[in-house]
Amino acid sequence: MLFEKNVPLQAFNTFHIVAKAHTLLRIASESDLHRLLADPELRASPKFVLGGGSNIVLTGDVKALVLKVEIMGRGLLMETDKAFIVEAGAGENWHELVAWTLVQGYAGLENMALIPGTVGAAPVQNIGAYGVELQDRFDSLDALDLQTGQVFTLNAAQCAFGYRDSVFKHGAATAAVPDGPGSGGHQVLGLKDRAMILRVRFALPKTWKPVLGYADLDKKMVEHQCVNPTAQQIFDWVCEIRRAKLPDPQVIGNVGSFFKNPTVTPEQCVDIIARDPKVVYYHLADGRVKLAAGWLIDSCGWRGKSVGQAGVYEKQALVLVNRGGVTSADSATGGEVMTLARAIQTSVYERFGIRLEPEPVVV
Repeated sequence: MLFEKNVPLQAFNTFHIVAKAHTLLRIASESDLHRLLADPELRASPKFVLGGGSNIVLTGDVKALVLKVEIMGRGLLMETDKAFIVEAGAGENWHELVAWTLVQGYAGLENMALIPGTVGAAPVQNIGAYGVELQDRFDSLDALDLQTGQVFTLNAAQCAFGYRDSVFKHGAATAAVPDGPGSGGHQVLGLKDRAMILRVRFALPKTWKPVLGYADLDKKMVEHQCVNPTAQQIFDWVCEIRRAKLPDPQVIGNVGSFFKNPTVTPEQCVDIIARDPKVVYYHLADGRVKLAAGWLIDSCGWRGKSVGQAGVYEKQALVLVNRGGVTSADSATGGEVMTLARAIQTSVYERFGIRLEPEPVVV
């Protein structure tokens, strides 16, 4: 094992915040983890799992042992009557996997094109876009318990997926997953900071139907005079839409959408409409209403404003950006980002009575 000391993390987080890992170990295989955990001292030491760094805000140097996930590989594992079961290593780039599945003829992930990050991080966040979430295409995953060294398998129910949520975002006291086939025969509690995802499997439907209904996609259908788009066309449209709205993290540091879209009761929505009839909202199948967080932030006048080198993106108020450059030492600090985020939360709450919840993990 090669431990790297005082490793700059600016290139390993898409916000490009300047910070260092006191110690970093690259994990390219399951055996790398087993060798690490064979050392009692290393087994007991705090650890931080780092994928593509697309969903974190670093507020300082990372003292825990940073495990950089670089487990690669992708392929068709098996077929069922209804689906192609595709497996990918946790270190694979998410967008590249989506593009590859379409080339192979496996549709189903196209609505989630161009989401930054790695395959292993996708279940943690239960990523989603344009009407499709990871849980809709999820089959199972393999993970390794960083305390015991045991490899276990979780299905969708055991992952406890929610809106941008999963068992991997909660500690032992806040989530529980029952035993099940392949789970290793033991109770798996909240897995935050305890497990590393090794491989993820997706069930991609053989009988594919396009998932539409979002205004941006509807506009593309009209623009291209296409009422029955292919999966490849949806992929291309989603890429065009995201590139027009969101900054490229290789050019302007960001973590994509910084806040979750809040959900409210119909009664609460009526109250907000009474205050501002222009509010953007969507009705959910369970009767609740989802509000557009970007609209709420924009309505409070935050678009284009900054705190130090942290700013609100001019084209999309839901995105916070690093105005200091992706390689500059004059980068936004994690403190500036969080000061800006808290100010936005306060402003939205005071006007609408809505508490915005950040999507990224603050380290």
